[in-house]
Formats: sequence, structure tokens, C-alpha cells
Amino acid sequence: MRAMKRVTLGLILAMSFLLATSRFVAALEVGEKAPDFELESTKGGKLKLSSLKGKNVLINFYVLDFSPT
Repeated sequence: MRAMKRVTLGLILAMSFLLATSRFVAALEVGEKAPDFELESTKGGKLKLSSLKGKNVLINFYVLDFSPT
């Protein structure tokens, strides 16, 4: 459970960075596939979104001063 929280936080930080540094961010339509991205895993190594193909993936965005724990 703790590792899942770290992975989720890593995903949030990575997506926030990608969105903040992108000049032209196109919104995804409902049902459209998310672009592939890669980030460092909490267990070491890299984690790509495409490696989770066929699995349910939830990317949770929330304000940094609020933690849903």
C-alpha cells in the first residue's frame, strides 16, 4: 500500500511537470488514449505507462497541501 502511494505521487509529479513545461497542451477526449510517459519507480528502475497496458491505471491529481490519507 505504501509503495502504491509513492508510485501515485511519482505519477502526479511527473504529469504535473510535463503539463507545466508543455507550451501546447491538447486536452484528451473521453475514451482517447493517454500519451505514453516514463518515470522512475520507487523500487528503482523506470516505469512506463505502456508497460501497464491491459491493467487499470488511476492517476490522481490533488492539491499538494491536501493528502487523502
